[in-house]
Amino acid sequence: MTPLPSPRCPVRSFNEHSCEVYGVDWNTIRRDSFITASWDDILKLWTVDRPTSIRTFQEHTYCVYSVSWSPRHADVFASASGDSTVCVWDVRDCGSNVVIPAHNNEVLSCNWNKYDECIFATSSVDKTIRVWDVRSPQAPLVSLSGHSYRVKMVKFSPHQENILVSCSYDMTVRMWDYRAEDSMVSVYDQHTEFVYGLDLSVLIEGLIASTGWDELVYVWQHGNDARAMP
Repeated sequence: MTPLPSPRCPVRSFNEHSCEVYGVDWNTIRRDSFITASWDDILKLWTVDRPTSIRTFQEHTYCVYSVSWSPRHADVFASASGDSTVCVWDVRDCGSNVVIPAHNNEVLSCNWNKYDECIFATSSVDKTIRVWDVRSPQAPLVSLSGHSYRVKMVKFSPHQENILVSCSYDMTVRMWDYRAEDSMVSVYDQHTEFVYGLDLSVLIEGLIASTGWDELVYVWQHGNDARAMP
């Protein structure tokens, strides 16, 4: 039986980006590959069995903050950049398929809808969240306002098509129903510093984890109180 690698030693180490690597996303369909996004303005496609990247994607003109694989298409991903654009790529093509001037300032994150292969969301320094249909990218389907400072991350619910969650430097986590007239569902404001990351449980509906500069991780259950963990 082959021994497992030591938890102190990485399976493989990759070193090609020339600046901070700011985002990474595994391909959930072709599970041996992943994409990285960097402050060197580029994205790189990797597999775990090769020591060098398979391909470099270089069209953004400023830091690339976020990358998100399509949950339905193994070759399609989106990237969000400080150049105020989101690019939609197909790894089989020589360049991006769609370039969207998504916000009026830096775009900090992007995330695909798990139930509609054409819908994705973006968040920005301009304090807004926008939902897009890649088939008609001339204007967002909706723009969500409520955060009072830059929106660091946005993610769609893995359980409900119309629900998404965001976190912000305004120290809050917010849940939204982007199809509702009154779109803001909940506000969680226990953090005392910038909220920098979040994720949603794929097993328990409404269960959210958030992390902030206050050195705390909060676990939220929609409709219940939060639990803090140092």
